[in-house]
Amino acid sequence: MTQQEFKPEKAEQPAAPAEKKDKPANDLARDLEENYRKLEKARSVLHTAGKVEVGQTPHEVIAETRTYRLLHYRPLVGKTAKTPILTVYALINKSYVLDLQPDKSWIKSLLEQGFDVYLVDWKDPASVDKYVSFDDYVNIYLDDCVDAVLKKNKVDKLTLHGYCMGASMSIMYTALHQEKVRNLAVIAPVIDTERDSTVIGNMAKNMDVVKMRDTIGNLPPEQLYACYAALKPFKQGVAKYFNLVQNIDNESFVGNFLRIEKWLYDTPQIAGETFRQWISDIYQKNLLAKNEFMLGDLVVDLSKITVPLLNLVADEDHLVSPDCSTPLNDMVSSQDKRLMRFHTGHVGLIASSYSQNNVLPKVGQWLKARSD
Repeated sequence: MTQQEFKPEKAEQPAAPAEKKDKPANDLARDLEENYRKLEKARSVLHTAGKVEVGQTPHEVIAETRTYRLLHYRPLVGKTAKTPILTVYALINKSYVLDLQPDKSWIKSLLEQGFDVYLVDWKDPASVDKYVSFDDYVNIYLDDCVDAVLKKNKVDKLTLHGYCMGASMSIMYTALHQEKVRNLAVIAPVIDTERDSTVIGNMAKNMDVVKMRDTIGNLPPEQLYACYAALKPFKQGVAKYFNLVQNIDNESFVGNFLRIEKWLYDTPQIAGETFRQWISDIYQKNLLAKNEFMLGDLVVDLSKITVPLLNLVADEDHLVSPDCSTPLNDMVSSQDKRLMRFHTGHVGLIASSYSQNNVLPKVGQWLKARSD
């Protein structure tokens, strides 16, 4: 054995001094004290969730009724695209998820890419709105918003841009009022519910919504949030708060957590008849995919849609199955149509760093090519 290969064993270290035997107990005490501090800080922070700022991108209200506010965002570039974008949010939760915070704002990114952006911000229905239906929302309220945008921009057509239920409403509108729509860009639309394998989809197929409407009227927010909590009970009920405690000293993490928490709990009522149609006609009978869904006395026939279509789908969406959204491209008659799939979830598709870096640049390119 050469001298370089020889590795003598290290000399045995002397035993630790007797006074250090209490160290594990001291460490445990410090850990308990630190965990208690984090718990108390998390408890205090959660009380501020309702006060956290959201929807900060500057805008003006150009129209307001008892049912909605129509927002116009101030341009962030000198020259904007000729075709304005009207964004249609769902009747579930609040629209500020599209403008959650400056660095994760769907709206702000579109503005920075040179678009003129409007948003339909739906208000909570009152008890007298029990029988307000999709016919009212699509053929009256949304149509009024479209006309207001066209008039303000002095154009004949706009880009209709919907998210989730708002995407389905945008599709209904385009099928009936295509003369006012230049492009249709939708995110996670609910279309073919026979292919929806989500927990919510399965729950919806077993609801007696006629009885619910006649008994309680509008769907209360508590019941809607209970449905969301049932999707991932451990994650929604335990894990997320454990993660908050573990990261309570990380200001960025806490800020993101509080904004999402505010949005999750900021759930409005849903008009009773609208909810009945959503569950009975769309989820249980799949009428929208069958071209049999009725708005008043008008049939929504998706095959009549011929405008350019962009369909954005999240592969990990636990609220709307990707397989529920993708059939739209085969149902319309558009020659110019594009399906984009992304490896993220329902909210991650529109309000995350991933969205800012991977989704929005592609969306902007598609829209820009069809907006001048």
